[in-house]
Amino acid sequence: MRLRVEFISSAVHDEPAAPGVDQVIAMLERAIKSYGARRAVVAFSGGVDSTVVAALAARVMGPGVVTAVTAVSPSYPDGELEAAREVASSLGVEYRTVQTHEVEREAYARNDAMRCFHCKTELYANLARLLSEQAGAGAVLLAGANADDARDFRPGLEAARQRGVRNPLLEAGVGKSPVRAIARRLGLAVADKPALACLSSRVAYGIRITPNLLARIDRAEQAVRSLGFGLVRVRHLGETASIEVAIEDIARLRTHPRLGNLVGELRRLGWDEIVVDAEGYRTGSLNVLIQRQGSARPGGDLPLGQPAGPPLLSRSCEQGDWERSKDLCQHEHA
Repeated sequence: MRLRVEFISSAVHDEPAAPGVDQVIAMLERAIKSYGARRAVVAFSGGVDSTVVAALAARVMGPGVVTAVTAVSPSYPDGELEAAREVASSLGVEYRTVQTHEVEREAYARNDAMRCFHCKTELYANLARLLSEQAGAGAVLLAGANADDARDFRPGLEAARQRGVRNPLLEAGVGKSPVRAIARRLGLAVADKPALACLSSRVAYGIRITPNLLARIDRAEQAVRSLGFGLVRVRHLGETASIEVAIEDIARLRTHPRLGNLVGELRRLGWDEIVVDAEGYRTGSLNVLIQRQGSARPGGDLPLGQPAGPPLLSRSCEQGDWERSKDLCQHEHA
C-alpha cells in the first residue's frame, strides 16, 4: 500500500488519481477503526494534516464522539484559533481549547534540539487529562504527523510514542501530498492551506524562547503575508531575520513595491539585518546544524536593500552535517 500512496503523491493533481485517493481513505478509515476506540480526541492545529485526521475519525466513529482540541500558547500563531474553530465546526465535531505552558518550561525555553519533544510532552499531558475523562468510553488520542515528518528530525514523535498517541497518517505511510489529495476529495476547506508549524520552529537552536520573541516573529510573518505571500517563515537568527517564501515567490518579494516598508517594519521589530533565503521555504530548515565563525545565517541568503549577487554563505545539507547534528543531540541527552 505504501507504493500506492507514493504514486498518488506524484499524481495528486491528475483526475485519474481519484480512485487511488479513495483507496487510501478507506485504508486510513480501517486503521482508525482498528484502534478499537469509541471516542477520539484529536490534537488539532487547524492545519491540513490534523483536519484530515479529525475528518476521517468523524467518518469512522461519527462526529458526535470526536473532540478536536487546539493547544493555545505563545507559540501558536495569532489569528489561527478562530480559523481552527471554524474548520472543526465544519466537520461537526466538538471543539475545545487547552492552555499549554511549554514556554515556561526551562527544558523548552532553552531551545536545544529536543525542544519539540518538550513541547509535545506538555501538549499530550494536557490532552491525556481530557482523555481520562472519556476513558470509560474507550477513547484514543490521535495526532496528524504524516510520513514526510519521519524523514526529518522530529523528537516530538518520541513524545507521542511515549504517550500512546496514534498517528494514522504516519503509520500508514501517507505523506503531505496525498494528505492534500485526501482533503480535496473530502471537500475540506484547508486542502491547500500553507503548512502550519509552531512559532518556536523559527528560532535558531540555542537562542532562548520567550513570549516576546514569538510575538515579534508572528508580527513579522503577518507583515510579509500582507504583501500577498501565503507560505511564509521568518527565521530568527539573533540580529538577523531570514525570510523564507515559496521558491517561486522569491523574485516577486525582492521586487515588491512595498519592500522598503517591510524592511523598515521588521527593523522596528528588533532585527538589524533582514535577508531572504535564496533556497526558499523548506520544512525543518533549521534542523541542519549550521556553525560558521561570526555568522548564523543560512546559506544563500540575499540581504534586502542590497543588489542581488552570489550567495553570501553556501549551506551544506550533506548527510555528514545531518549525522553530526543528530550525534550532538544524542550526546547531549544521553
